[in-house]
Amino acid sequence: MNRTLVCFAFMLVFGLCGHASATDADADADAGKKVFAKCAVCHSPEPGVTRVGPSLAGVVGRQSGSLPGFNYSTAMKNYGVTWNNDTLNTYLAAPMEVVKGTKMTFPGVKDETDRANVIAYLNTLK
Repeated sequence: MNRTLVCFAFMLVFGLCGHASATDADADADAGKKVFAKCAVCHSPEPGVTRVGPSLAGVVGRQSGSLPGFNYSTAMKNYGVTWNNDTLNTYLAAPMEVVKGTKMTFPGVKDETDRANVIAYLNTLK
């Protein structure tokens, strides 16, 4: 029993340590700006500039579906999260799966490093 518990604890600790996430200190906002070029087709990094999608200036810390003046889907309005590194990481991995009914038809940023970097860049937008 003790040996099983020790093995489980070992796997848990090392499994978590090996998982890359959007909160990695190594995330590079400059590299994220390059990844954002794909996003910029529909989203502006400038406040008050609406394209097909809402401006992403100040997105970190904002409630989902809440930017005044943008016509969000009902699904996004009801998603009910505050955008932070973790919620953005989940959403950006597979937007249409995470928020069924979203208007955003982008398939997602599949690469974890690219996701971490673009989230680091989003954190710079005020």
